[in-house]
Amino acid sequence: MTMTAVAELLAHSLSPDPAIRHDAEQQLVSLAADFQNYMAMLCQELSNEQGRPEVRTAAGIALKNALTAKDEVTRAGLYDRWLAIDGVFRAQIKQTLLQTLSSATVRAGGAAAQAIAAVAEIELPNGQWDQLFSYLKTNMSSPDSNTRECTLQAIGYVCETLNPKLLASQADGILTVVVKGAQKDEPNARVRIAALTALNHSLEFIEANFEREGDRNYIMMVVCEAATAPDANIQEKAFECLCNIVQIYYSKMQLYMQEALYGLTLQNMASENTNVALQAMEFWSTVCEEESSILQQNQSLSESDKLPFFGFAKSIASQLTPHLLFLMTKKEEDDDEDEWNVPMAAATCLSLLASVIETDILSLVVPWVENHINSTDWHYREAAVMAFGSILDGPDPNNLTTLLDHPQVKDTTAWALGRICEVLTLQSIKPDHLRALVAALIDGLAEPSKVATNCAWCILNLAEFASDDLDVMQTYKLSEYFQHLITALLQSVDASRPTGRDANARATVYEAIANLVGTCAKDCFPIVTELAAEMVKRLQATIEMQSQLVNADDRSSLQELQGNLCSVLTSVVRRMGKLSLSFTDQIMLTVLHLLSGASRSSTVIEDAFMVVSAIAGAADQDFNRYMPEFHPHLKAALQNPQESQLSNISVGVVGDVSRALTELFREYTDDYMNLLALNLQSPLLDQNVKPTILSTFGDIAIALSGDFSAYVQQVMLIINEVVAKTTMMSQTEEQYEYANVMREGILEAYVGIVHGLGPTPAALAPHLGAMFSFMESIVLDPNHYDTSDIVMAGLAGDVAEAFPPGQLKALYSAPWIEKLLQSLKASFQRFPNSKAQEAMRWLRNGLRKQKAVGTI
Repeated sequence: MTMTAVAELLAHSLSPDPAIRHDAEQQLVSLAADFQNYMAMLCQELSNEQGRPEVRTAAGIALKNALTAKDEVTRAGLYDRWLAIDGVFRAQIKQTLLQTLSSATVRAGGAAAQAIAAVAEIELPNGQWDQLFSYLKTNMSSPDSNTRECTLQAIGYVCETLNPKLLASQADGILTVVVKGAQKDEPNARVRIAALTALNHSLEFIEANFEREGDRNYIMMVVCEAATAPDANIQEKAFECLCNIVQIYYSKMQLYMQEALYGLTLQNMASENTNVALQAMEFWSTVCEEESSILQQNQSLSESDKLPFFGFAKSIASQLTPHLLFLMTKKEEDDDEDEWNVPMAAATCLSLLASVIETDILSLVVPWVENHINSTDWHYREAAVMAFGSILDGPDPNNLTTLLDHPQVKDTTAWALGRICEVLTLQSIKPDHLRALVAALIDGLAEPSKVATNCAWCILNLAEFASDDLDVMQTYKLSEYFQHLITALLQSVDASRPTGRDANARATVYEAIANLVGTCAKDCFPIVTELAAEMVKRLQATIEMQSQLVNADDRSSLQELQGNLCSVLTSVVRRMGKLSLSFTDQIMLTVLHLLSGASRSSTVIEDAFMVVSAIAGAADQDFNRYMPEFHPHLKAALQNPQESQLSNISVGVVGDVSRALTELFREYTDDYMNLLALNLQSPLLDQNVKPTILSTFGDIAIALSGDFSAYVQQVMLIINEVVAKTTMMSQTEEQYEYANVMREGILEAYVGIVHGLGPTPAALAPHLGAMFSFMESIVLDPNHYDTSDIVMAGLAGDVAEAFPPGQLKALYSAPWIEKLLQSLKASFQRFPNSKAQEAMRWLRNGLRKQKAVGTI
């Protein structure tokens, strides 16, 4: 293909016409089959100084996308493909990319910077391209501002992309370059912005520099100077840096707060530039979040281990609060509710400040609320309500209960009431307040969408923590209002049809109904039964409408409504348990009808499956009568691994059904075991579904009991493959997190298998070595979850109990077993809990049994 044709394809890939764009993208995918030639063509177009800027940019982005991807499996394949290319050819590509940083077209240089980061992400961890930073450092001596800007962009992308540990050895060189670009004597504003962005992305690996006072002072001076620059874009980037600095290096900030940051941030919160004002407030939001986190962590630490805490938020609260309250008055009638703005940022910052200084916030805010709650200026009335609602997370609830007696605060808006109900429990609200509150909420549900939504949200919060023990709750404070609330909520939904109430408002109302049902007392069950019949009736009506809709937006809206109705039915069945079985036949028939008419990609399948899961939990083995009709739908969903949310829910339903049917599940086991195994191996499956599949193997094992022996070999081979892959995931924090989740899934599978095999563990014996090696690897990893210790102790105790005394002596004599016990003991001393104590006791019993005589 000629370069002219490639350029046209790239241009068409940017077309606003979906058909033209899709066709071009498909042709580019076809060209990528000859990877080396494809990369050469893209590189040639990117570096073509006579090419159109937008086409050159598209070439750079396509080149980057050929090297990296979000999905881990896909990304690994792209890495291997690049590394398989001849080293000389790769060097040519890299040289061209580096030279393009000096392009006269900044957009092309910026695209090259992204591609350079993609190459660096592959090669630097493999000990290649060592000369990259030397080249970039040399570029910074160029008199050409485009070269300096794009070079700093490349450094920023590399710092953002790579594991900070890999860049720590380059910290001095990188820091020298980016700080030089950020200095006030740099004449080009775009260069300074690129430098500050790169500095922001490098903060995690320059810890050694922040430890050195001279380096730290210089960095802070440059950033603070940038925060006072005449260019607002430079200021914004400087404050972004300061937010990250105070989060990462809080312990080093005491001097800088007093000398510069207090005044600098307060002054710029009043900036005429919205973005600068937002970042100045974000600085104090970050400080409050950090201090709140430190206070929480210090509660569980000894005096000598406590983290440094300076109380920056409290020391500035009396100055900061008036600024925030004033900025909350800046709301305008035409503000987009979904767009982050100054009043929202101020309210958020005030809320975070309250969470740190707690009851002290009341004296700073309540007088202002009292002065402005009845203001003739709606801006101040709105701000007063918002301010009161924003501080409720901080003070002691007892102080807030007293405040409700205030005649002005009692009559605030639905949002403030919702915030109150979010903080106060139902039990703490006085009867007369509750009566007035319910009456106001019922009236408010008839109002336009925004008010009705907030009233529904208030009801949702009111019901959230109605009781700690639903099993024994015969009646509760909302029993006398329950029918009225349900009726008002349903009427609010019905009112949405003629008035065009938005889908979000409708969803919130249905969520409130579901929450109200899910936490109600038993004396409300007759009303809940009637509600279930109404929900079934409404769901049936939506199914009849499906064939009449041709517009995609209408179909989407209908699916959302069906999902809302399913969520209420799920809540009904879960709350009433076996008492719901008198009407679950009708629910199940309707849900099966819904599933039969849904497309493979319909989101309503997920909601329908949640209803089925609840019914399985209530019906136990009686659920088997639904299986002939439901089984094909569940199989079809499991054959659709690219739909991650549906896959996760479907796998969970397999576990729920197996637990319900127990030995009756045997009839379906082959189908589900094969589908689960195929999904684990599918490159289309979201990796977050894999732990659920592993734990589901355990559920099936428990359901089948001794009959699971036939599947032990298959499952253990699968687990061994997963263990091998999980062991390799140890580079980034995200991979560590995922590896720990996978470990928990594997452990749950092991636990289920051991329990399932019960008194016939012979099939397990050949796999005990691998099982115990896996547990040893977790115990020896300092980054593993503490919760895994409890599971492993229980598992090791179960295995010991399953086999004759002394038969596993060698396994239980391994040093890691004692290390596990020590870890559990230390954890119990920090956070005493019965689970850890029971796990230690169970494992010690197993040790005594197996270390008696004999070996395996």
